[in-house]
Amino acid sequence: VHPIMVKVSFLDYGAGNIRSLRNALLRVGCEIIDVQSAEDIANAQILIFPGVGSFGVCIDNLHSKGYFDALKAYVTSGKPFYGICLGMQSLFEGSEETPGKAGLGVIPGTVARFTDTSVSIPHMGWNCFRIQKQNAMTAKFSSMKERFYFVHSFRAAPTPANKEWVAALTDYGSDANSFISLVSKGRVCASQFHPEKSAQNGLNLLSAFLEMATMADLPAEVAAPTEGRTQLAKRIIACLDVRENDQGDLVVTKGDQYDVREKGGEG
Repeated sequence: VHPIMVKVSFLDYGAGNIRSLRNALLRVGCEIIDVQSAEDIANAQILIFPGVGSFGVCIDNLHSKGYFDALKAYVTSGKPFYGICLGMQSLFEGSEETPGKAGLGVIPGTVARFTDTSVSIPHMGWNCFRIQKQNAMTAKFSSMKERFYFVHSFRAAPTPANKEWVAALTDYGSDANSFISLVSKGRVCASQFHPEKSAQNGLNLLSAFLEMATMADLPAEVAAPTEGRTQLAKRIIACLDVRENDQGDLVVTKGDQYDVREKGGEG
């Protein structure tokens, strides 16, 4: 738990599946302020942006609520930001999931389908990451050790153009399926996996983000590419939510699987 209650602005565009994230943020010491307007985004000190569903619906909702330009301005300003799943994918220029629909365009590249059809899609379950640079977000983690919960059918591939953003990679199937699982540049971060579904490892990552967001000065980033291959856990393990028990305490419990096979999957 973060030693001081930290105020975070929570951008919910109507994605659903956010209760466990709200609980996880409370668990690590956050006071949550719900975004109600573009002005709330502009005034945020720390912004959390979860995303579930399709890329096109996410972008359309940001436009319809008048959030798109404010969100892009916030992220490009370098203020503390953490995007989750589709919240990470939206930072890219676009997605094959919704051709012609422009993303925020903060990170170079287009999110694409997994190309290795020998593995099951979506990529769903517990996998690790390979750290590519040491910074405030990755310092307390190890490559190919801690597992996080993923559920997605599209992924962002690492390229020379987005290399400075790539904090960690994850593997699934062939080399062509390797994807960016954590981006971090300055105080702007995002993950393809769901920290709120990832038990203590996820809570630790959220805590690392809060520490980074509130540091007076960030430590220097050091390139530290890790080779090898991460592996999806072979046995099926349910995602782990942060929920309130009968006594009102927030605890980690076995979660509900997302129904991602309807309407083309999630992210």
